[in-house]
Amino acid sequence: MPRKGYTVEEIISRLREAEILIQQGYTIGEASRKIGVSDYTYYRWRHRYGGVGVDQARKLRELEKENSRLKKLVAELTIDNDILKEAVRGNL
Repeated sequence: MPRKGYTVEEIISRLREAEILIQQGYTIGEASRKIGVSDYTYYRWRHRYGGVGVDQARKLRELEKENSRLKKLVAELTIDNDILKEAVRGNL
């Protein structure tokens, strides 16, 4: 079965739909089926995006991208530093 990738905005709107259904008396299992995801996915989404608004989710996504870019940069600089240290040891 192919997986559908949801955007953060879609996830938050589906969580809001599920919360409305739950307040109307549906069980979590019924609500998650109505929004088209499994119970496990619902709980995972709720854990990650439970109290997050759309603007906060966008900011979170931007910060995650920036964090991964910085981690890559640090890794490249560490490799360059190790290469320079090896070169200095070889010249002594």
